[in-house]
Parts: sequence; structure tokens; C-alpha cells
Amino acid sequence: MVAVPEIYHELEPAGTVLAYDDAGAARGNELKITKELSSYDADARALLAHLRSHSACTGKLGAVGICVGGHLAFRAAMNPEVLATTCFYATDIHKRGLGKGKSDDSLDRVGEIKGEMLMIWGRQDPHVPREGRALIYNAMSDAGVHFTWHELNAAHAFIRDEGPRYDPAAAQICYGMALELFKRRLGEGDLRAESTPSGSKETRH
Repeated sequence: MVAVPEIYHELEPAGTVLAYDDAGAARGNELKITKELSSYDADARALLAHLRSHSACTGKLGAVGICVGGHLAFRAAMNPEVLATTCFYATDIHKRGLGKGKSDDSLDRVGEIKGEMLMIWGRQDPHVPREGRALIYNAMSDAGVHFTWHELNAAHAFIRDEGPRYDPAAAQICYGMALELFKRRLGEGDLRAESTPSGSKETRH
């Protein structure tokens, strides 16, 4: 089961899609620092509660996000029920740039992450330079977070399947790693209960 939130639902009409162009990027960046940081966190808690209450939910919850969504997934992982999280080139963590006032506390709260993290980056991504990636890596290591770290020779948005920066080979590798994590940490939901062969007697212990 997957739930996909509209992260700017308070600021744009429901169903709004920001175009993948300069104007869309500018609007998204404007909204990113207009919304209150506490509202992002409240959205994550509401989404997790919604999934947990669904009859088809196994109770094993994870998060995944790309770009600003990667930062939001990073913060969602601070909820103790989140067992696994994949962050694709999560922006603004290193410079504390999420939310109104551009002063988020994601690096300060990294020790609250209890689940397993998969962190994926593009080495040619100007939005998260080497120094920024090192800052995040060191903070996670110092806090004892359980994580794996992958840097690919790729630009920002390399898994987005449009535009000149798309790298399908790198994207396929990353999707495989994400699916492996989620299957391992969130799996068993599709396993069928073992049935007793017809005509045999069940032995209870």
C-alpha cells in the first residue's frame, strides 16, 4: 500500500501539479519555505496514521522521497513506527533550509531515527555538494543511525524520467536497492498462510 501526499495542500488547490520547468521549480521553491516546518511533520504523522488504520496495512511502515520529498522522508523517519526509509538526493538537510524561516532542525534530530535508512546521492548534484553530503553522513554516523550510503556519478533529478539529467541505468540500480530494503524490512504482507493439505489432520502444539 502506498499513500502519496500533496505537500503544499494548504497553499495550492487540490490536484495542482507544478510543471517540471523554471516556473514550476520557482513556485515549488517558494512554497517550500512558505509552509511551516511543523505542518510538514503533522502531514507525515497524519499519513502514517492513515496507512496504519487501513484494513490492508500490515503495520510495517516505510517512507520514500525524492528531492524535497527526500528531506520530508528523512523527517518522517523520525517517527518510531517507520521501519525503513529511502531518500533520493534529499535537499536542504545540510543547510537547514526547509520550512518557513529556513531553519529546520533535521540534523539536530537525526538521533530520533530508529529504522533503517537508504541514502542515495548524485555526486554531480549542485544542490547537495560534497561538503553537505559529508555533514549529513557524519551526523548520521555519530548518532548511530542504521543506514547505507550510495553516491552515483549523476546529476540532480537523475531518476526523474524526463529531462536531460535522467539516467535510466542509474535509476534502475537505485530502484532495485529501494525495493530490496522495503521487501526486507516491510515484507511478509503478501505471504499466504500455510494451508493444511486436504484430508490431512492438523497437529497443534
